[in-house]
Amino acid sequence: MNGGKTLKEENIEIKTDYITLIQLLKWAGLVSTGGEGKALIRGKSVKVNGELETRPGRKLTPGDTLSIGEEFHGVIVKSQ
Repeated sequence: MNGGKTLKEENIEIKTDYITLIQLLKWAGLVSTGGEGKALIRGKSVKVNGELETRPGRKLTPGDTLSIGEEFHGVIVKSQ
């Protein structure tokens, strides 16, 4: 299980065709700064589409999924 932590799941709306991983982490309020985001990514707890991701500049598009440990799971969607 996840040690009693609640898994937060949500859709993350973007207004563009893509967003970088580091921008998305800040946009979604998952980190406060770029440095905090890079540390999270280096900590090997960020997955995109189920695969470990270590590139802060990775482009994410609608339909991609983002997971952070067992605490967060989101799907990127384009707002209308």
